[in-house]
Amino acid sequence: MTAPAGAPSVAVWVLGAGAWGTAFALRLAQRGQGVRVGLWGRDPDQILDCQAQGENRRYLPGHRLPESLALFSGLDQALAEWRSASGPRLLVLATPVAGLSELAEQIRARLGSVQAGEGVVCLSKGIAKQDNRLVWPSTILSASLPGWRFGTLSGPSFADEVAWGLPFALTLASKDIDWARQTAKHLHGNGLRIYSSADLVGVELGGAIKNVLAIAAGALDQLGLGGNARAALITRGLAEAARLGRALGAQPETFLGLAALGDLVLTCTGDLSRNRRVGMGLAKGESLEQVLRSLGHVAEGVRTAPVMLELARSCGVEVPITAAVNQVLEGRQTVVEAIEGLMARGAVDESNL
Repeated sequence: MTAPAGAPSVAVWVLGAGAWGTAFALRLAQRGQGVRVGLWGRDPDQILDCQAQGENRRYLPGHRLPESLALFSGLDQALAEWRSASGPRLLVLATPVAGLSELAEQIRARLGSVQAGEGVVCLSKGIAKQDNRLVWPSTILSASLPGWRFGTLSGPSFADEVAWGLPFALTLASKDIDWARQTAKHLHGNGLRIYSSADLVGVELGGAIKNVLAIAAGALDQLGLGGNARAALITRGLAEAARLGRALGAQPETFLGLAALGDLVLTCTGDLSRNRRVGMGLAKGESLEQVLRSLGHVAEGVRTAPVMLELARSCGVEVPITAAVNQVLEGRQTVVEAIEGLMARGAVDESNL
């Protein structure tokens, strides 16, 4: 998809130069006509290395960065150039949830109030705890960037596959569905298909809980428990997500979509899944510290598991798989003990979500 003749290009600046942020920026920049793309990372030395080497050797090695992709080592310069661009402007926040609040506050301090044609798209997946409150990415953005239109972009999307130019599809969720639809059109194209949704709660929940469930899937696979067990885990994990989603007011159909079922299947089965690799390491008998050190990247499921369990308990919702993962992460059970505990649970009707 390209912009109509004479239409101003949309300026899309990706803030966060990890694997996913870099891959997303790279893919947009490859589209060419109709979009201007910038990438900023919080480590100036890393960005300077990207400029010198033409690739992000730390987080996305082996993928050449297009010459049209503008790289920024300073946030002040990045935001100043973004705001000076003509036409629609989007900031894409590609940071772990733990760093989202700080980044959003930096944006507000430098840009102040929103201007016409500006919006924020968040790639963060997870839920965090701040000041004894459970906060979603949308909660953080609402508080830190008042007046801005924003949405969460989520779905099955391994960074390496995106960077290689393979086709993929995502869901953009926002309380402002008209803005989500228009923004989807700006980002749509070059092998990327984007669907819009008004169910921000369901999309954010799907993107968070799938990382926890992927840890469990990795453990099953490492123990060689077979495809039957993995299929059961994915299915019952999806039931946990839907059960909690219903308590939070999410739409049931969201859990059959890209941001829930789609991302859950990918993260639980794909060899590129960092959270799945965490589960595999734990099943080998490695400590959590050893697993994370060898991983070299953030595995959101580790941070999300205890917070997701707390959320479920506050809603009176039973999430046995999430609880079992949390027990293993905290060192209270071995992987084998956690699996035995799940299998020993009493029989219930499957329709009893």
